[in-house]
Amino acid sequence: MTAVATRDESAARLGAKDDRRRRPFPVGRSFVTFILLAIAAFTIFPLIWLVLTSIRPANTVFSGGFWPSSVSFSAYVRAWNSTDFGLHFANSLWITLATVLGVVIFASLAGYAFAKLRFPFKNVVYVLLLATLMMPSTSLIIPLYLQLKSFGLLNTQAGLIVLYVSSSAPFSMFLMRAFFETLPDELVQAARIDGAGEFQIFWRIVLPLARPGLATVIIFQFLATWNEFIYANTVLQNTNELPLQPVLFGLVGQYQTDWPTLCAGLAMSIVPVVLVYVWMQRQFVAGMTLGAVKS
Repeated sequence: MTAVATRDESAARLGAKDDRRRRPFPVGRSFVTFILLAIAAFTIFPLIWLVLTSIRPANTVFSGGFWPSSVSFSAYVRAWNSTDFGLHFANSLWITLATVLGVVIFASLAGYAFAKLRFPFKNVVYVLLLATLMMPSTSLIIPLYLQLKSFGLLNTQAGLIVLYVSSSAPFSMFLMRAFFETLPDELVQAARIDGAGEFQIFWRIVLPLARPGLATVIIFQFLATWNEFIYANTVLQNTNELPLQPVLFGLVGQYQTDWPTLCAGLAMSIVPVVLVYVWMQRQFVAGMTLGAVKS
């Protein structure tokens, strides 16, 4: 019995080797993998250059090799002290979190209403909201500036948050409506038959199922608000109220720029964005691929 089992195992191993030999080389998959690796390297190159520039001497930024000849972290100290980095980092964090919260609340409620409720002129209102996305943001600076001034919100972080929420909510509402439409109507109808109110259905049933959509909206809005420059630099004149990006732009000189200090400040400023994406990447990927496969 032992000899028979040994022969069987040897035959199985030989058969497996023959299968591996007969299996064709995955040319198509290898080509796609090579292309994706090239795109990934091309995408991550600016980040690597940013970090390397922040730790190299200023006189070797454009004249030296790709790898710095000597490493120094003094640029991070200069960037922290010269820009009052802690204060403006806190301003950016507060403005971004408040904006993300406001956009998520308005976009999720509006997206649920447009996806699952019936009310007069629903399509007309939806098209009007989407039409605001076609207007370039730079063309709205002057009217928005005058409107904030008439409301007494000019040169305040509250006015900037209102501006961010109102300008970003339509696009996020469009995304949330698309996610809510993927949920079966029978689920909502069954909850209504059981006597649940609309807000209860939204909060306890629909919203937990839309976590991929919420993650997508949060990441997009966090990135857009954190890196926004034009509105913040226009609305806020008080230096202590400014978020981080306009302050970092002040490191760019008219005739000369301390590139290691600028790159050090930028490197520190991207840490929250990376952390948020790493924290929510699974839900974000699920949200981006939702609807790719029909159930």
